Amino acid sequence: MANILVCDDDKAIVEAIEIYLTQEGYQVTRAYDGQEALEALKKGPVDLLVLDVMMPRLDGIRATLKIREEHNIPIIILSAKSEDADKILGLNVGADDYVTKPFNPLELVARVKSQLRRYTKLGSTVESSGKAIYETGGLMINDDLKEVRVDGEPVKLTPIEYNILLLLMKNQGKVFSIDQIYENIWNEEAIGADNTVAVHIRHIREKIEINPKEPRYLKVVWGVGYKVEKL
Repeated sequence: MANILVCDDDKAIVEAIEIYLTQEGYQVTRAYDGQEALEALKKGPVDLLVLDVMMPRLDGIRATLKIREEHNIPIIILSAKSEDADKILGLNVGADDYVTKPFNPLELVARVKSQLRRYTKLGSTVESSGKAIYETGGLMINDDLKEVRVDGEPVKLTPIEYNILLLLMKNQGKVFSIDQIYENIWNEEAIGADNTVAVHIRHIREKIEINPKEPRYLKVVWGVGYKVEKL
């Protein structure tokens, strides 16, 4: 049973989210500000975090930054603001997805399920068959072990980052548009996906490229999309 940490300073929202998640069989841990969320993470295993942005003591953005120093769990940001800048800020600091308030609880549950599927798949380790290894230059993904290495050194990616890179590595040389990447990874229609995909691409580059501004592996094809170079 997955344990979902729900953090919002509005107790009514936490209770409402808990009702829907427990109906789906999830265990829920409550927190009412970012500091409480950090303390809850120290007490026991958490599989996913639903985190509000505007909170007292420690807001969701600063809490996400601290959490990412030690944890790779999926983080879904809740925000009362619908502007792209606020969504991108959440993604920039390490969130995997966002939901804008007011939200449909069923949409939030669907996003929780989607993120957990990716996280569980990323964390599953089986004996390598040698058939799911993709390489180009010094970049290697072993999809049996869910492992990424650059020049032999392990690279830590979030589930979303991993799946984007895996998609491009499986199809080296093929250019994917932003909409194609979004629809393949998020499994939903791409509406205004440009910034969301671009942020994750930038994060991947920062982790796998020696010089992210002059990438060797993950290239942009201007006006078309992105590809992994076949070296």
